[in-house]
This record gives sequence, C-alpha cells and structure tokens, in this order.
Amino acid sequence: MAAQKSVLVVLLIIVEFSCLSISISSSSSAAASAFFKPFNVSYDHRAIIIDGRRRMLVSAGIHYPRATPQRSGSQSQLREDCLELNIFEMWPDLIAKSKEGGANVIQTYVFWNAHEPVRGQYNFEGRNDIVKFVKLVGSSGLYLHLRIGPYVCAEWNFGGFPVWLRDIPGIEFRTDNTPFKEEMQQFVKKIVDLMREEMLFSWQGGPIIMLQVIENEYGNMESSYGQRGKDYVKWAANMALGLGAGVPWVMCKQTDAPENIIDACNGYYCDGFKPNSNNKPILWTENWDGWYTTWGGRLPHRPAEDLAFAVARFYQRGGSFMNYYMYFGGTNFGRTSGGPFYVTSYDYDAPLDEYGFRGISLLSQPKWGHLKDLHAAIKLCEPALVAADSAQYIKLGPKQEAHVYHANFLSEGLNLTQFGSQNGCSAFLANIDERNAASVTFLGQSYTLPPWSVSILPDCRNTVFNTAKVSAQTSIKSAVSLPHSQDVTVPQTISAHSEVSFVSKSWMTVKEPISLWSENNFTIQGILEHLNVTKDSSDYLWYLTRYITINFWSSYNRIKLCRKRNCK
Repeated sequence: MAAQKSVLVVLLIIVEFSCLSISISSSSSAAASAFFKPFNVSYDHRAIIIDGRRRMLVSAGIHYPRATPQRSGSQSQLREDCLELNIFEMWPDLIAKSKEGGANVIQTYVFWNAHEPVRGQYNFEGRNDIVKFVKLVGSSGLYLHLRIGPYVCAEWNFGGFPVWLRDIPGIEFRTDNTPFKEEMQQFVKKIVDLMREEMLFSWQGGPIIMLQVIENEYGNMESSYGQRGKDYVKWAANMALGLGAGVPWVMCKQTDAPENIIDACNGYYCDGFKPNSNNKPILWTENWDGWYTTWGGRLPHRPAEDLAFAVARFYQRGGSFMNYYMYFGGTNFGRTSGGPFYVTSYDYDAPLDEYGFRGISLLSQPKWGHLKDLHAAIKLCEPALVAADSAQYIKLGPKQEAHVYHANFLSEGLNLTQFGSQNGCSAFLANIDERNAASVTFLGQSYTLPPWSVSILPDCRNTVFNTAKVSAQTSIKSAVSLPHSQDVTVPQTISAHSEVSFVSKSWMTVKEPISLWSENNFTIQGILEHLNVTKDSSDYLWYLTRYITINFWSSYNRIKLCRKRNCK
C-alpha cells in the first residue's frame, strides 16, 4: 500500500508541474511579438528554399480546434482545473513536444464553419483562435503550413463548409459556380488578410512558409464536374496567387495544378510520387500514420516500423517535405465529427495521443520515440540532401538498393555554409523485401538489412538508424470504467493507484427525456429535409405522425351488401 501511495504522489507532482509550466510558457509566448528575422520562401526542383537555403522539412499535423488552447487566470486556479482534468492548456505543450520529436514545421487546416458559423459573423475565440495558435508556433521557433481549404474533409462536420452555404440561391459546391466562388474567395481572403494584419507571414517575420488552396484532394472528384471542374482549379489558383500572400501555394492530389502551384502527395507511401513539373519539389502533405475510428470498428494501428520505413524511403528517393497526418489527432468536440458513425475521438494512432501525452500515463510509444530517432538521423543527412540535385542510385540486390547523396559542392545561388563541411556523403540502404533479411555490400563494407527496412548512413559508412530496429520504449495504454454513476473512463495507471477521484467536479450526467413537445413545435403535412429545418443545430428532428387503420375487407363486404339491398 505504501508503494501505491508513493506512485500516486509522483503522478500528482508530474501533472501539477506540467500544468504550471505550460501556464508560464503560455504567458511568455503570448507576449512575444517577433518570431524570426523576416525571410523569403521560394522553391526549386529539389526543395523548399527558406532564406536562400534548401531545407529538409518534417511537419507535425495538429488541428487547433481539436485541442484546448492556453487559458488565462491565476496559477492556483489553473492548477486546480488541471488536477481535476477539467481542461489542459494543450496548444503550447503539443507544439513543444512536436519540436522535441524533431519536427520543424506545424501543419493545420483552417475550418470555415468554425470561423463563420453565421454568414458574415466570424469567430476567432477559444479553440478557434487561429492567430494565437500561429503565434505560439512562431514563438517556438517552428514554421507553419496553413491549409485554408476551404473544403478540408478531415472527418470534420460538412468537411468544413458552413451549413448556410446551402441556402444561397443557385449555389453549387466545389465547381465553377459564381455564388460558390464568391463566398469561397471572401473567406480565403479573410484568412490571408488576417494573417497579414497580424504580421504572420515569413516575409513579415512570422512562421507561415506555405499555404494550401482549393480544398483537400479535389483531384479525386474533379472529373465528375467535367470542364467546369478544370476551370474551377484554374480559377482557384489565380485567385490565391492574386491575394499577395508572398509564400508558395500548394494543392494536394491535384495532378493538373497550374505551373505556379505545387502539387503534393497524400497517402501511406509517397516515395514514388513525382510532381507534374520538373521545376517543383516533392512534397508529402499527408502521411497517414493511422486512421480515424468508427463506431463499432477496430482501433486503427500503423506500426512504428512501417511508418518510419515510409518516411525514410521518401527522403531517400528525393522527397524534401513530409507532414504526419496526424502528429496529434485530438478530439472532435461538440458536433464537429463528420461522416457516418465517426467517434468523437480523433486519436488517429498519432505519435501524440488524443490527450496530448507522450509521457506520464498515456504513452504513444514506441511511435513518438522511434520517429524522433529517425528525424535526428535525417537531420544528420541534411547537408548532403540539400546539396545534391539528385541521388546516385546503386543496385545492391534483387530487392535491395542504395541512394547516395554527396555534399561536395555549393549549388548555384544556395547558401549551404550553415551545415559546416561540404565534403560529406550520406546514404540510404533499403531492403524492400517484406519477409527476408539481406546482406549487402556497399562501398566495400558489409551491411545486414532486416526485411522491409531502410538503414541511414549520414557519413556513408556508419549506420545510425534502421527503420525496423526500435530502441524507443514500448508502452501499452489501457482504460477502466469507473462506477456507472460517474459515467467516464480514466487511465488505469492512475485509477489503480488511488482512491481519489480524478473526475472533474463540473462534469455531470443528464437524463434528457425524449419529447416531441417544445417551444419549437410546428405542424406540417409531408416529410421535411433535415438540414433545411435544423440548420445543423441538432442531429435530431423528431416526427410525431398519426395514422388511421381502415379494415378493407369489412368495408368492401359492407358496400357489396348494400348494393344487393339497394341501400344508401
């Protein structure tokens, strides 16, 4: 029993310190106004160029409305709230853990229906305070990729479209339709102007280095609109470029992206992806490290080894920007969960779990730790990766190959001095055999490659990382149900060591009677279209119907009898 109490004390101290430290760091972050010395962002065929230097970029996907922002208030109140598990100040900690894990970019969508729930009325408060989120990213020394949409999909309610769009006469979504384009342009311009006013673009000293327009994966459905779909793509590109954001624009899964827009890959593996122009770099905007969860479905899981293999192969074969979708998935608060039977959890089997924990009691290990080691190895290779325009390919076996990058020259117009010596050589040795290990010889030295793995050699000699060999700790998460009256679950690690309730005192269970009678009752003949009535304010539209039973045979016999008797 004494041992159990001591464990509890440690947990309490850790949680309290975590909340307090987040509060302090949040205050200092909010006060910061300048994040970087202003710099320009461009690109060539090899990579995104930041302040005149090619960069290998690792991005962590975090959706700000799916986490809780920093809070204001006294430290004692924040500490009390935190210990009750009432609310965590998640944004600063999520960004810090992403940076600690090796990311140098944060990526997020912009959710139209969250910011403009009523036409012309905007909401940038609480979880929707995108300006605060971007500033926190900048104060952490990270860059930001902002995906404005306006259609984001993202398993989000209506894919981010506000429901009032449906009420605009003559509107047709996601095509060359004037009413839709007018509303879309107005919202995209609103966000770009807001970022410019807050001095958040790179050339203003802010963290934003890239933007995305024309929705998510429009190329999957463009053909269904025929020529109008193609015209819509061109219009969206011209509209975006005309806003003067001053940073590159991206379209994902858009093979016909115009020349001045970078087309990017989404998927589980993108090492074979090539953009539609030799003047564009290879970008991976969504690396699916898990999947969303549906009611009654199995919890999705992607092994850390396979995820690391996909990432290493991407950089091995010429990739330069990769984003984890998601690095933190979070929670679908309120009614934001979209699609059929999607649960409120958007954990996504991400490196940081739904609650943002990498440590304490809820661990997304070994995924977070294994990827951290991978990112460190890629960072060691960056001098060679950015210096070489392409890799030297070497066949090592039937399913084994090497890609070698040499950093022995200065590329024209690029400053590589930040990486130190330019006489480097980095190599990636891959075994794409899913079942069998292989021994290969590379530059006169023997290497053993496990099945389905990549070995990274920053100096072309020594292996510092192999995707199939996990050295990070492995942790198993589990949860237990509290008594039914409390109606919640908490981590078993905490509940097993304490009789103290960690359930927020502000939580309650409400038994709501099913009733058809309210102040919003009305009577009408026929069946109504759900959204036209509820305006997305509720998932429920209750009907009370009345019907009259007529005994057909009895009525038929009575009529027949009357005819025989000539009755009226």
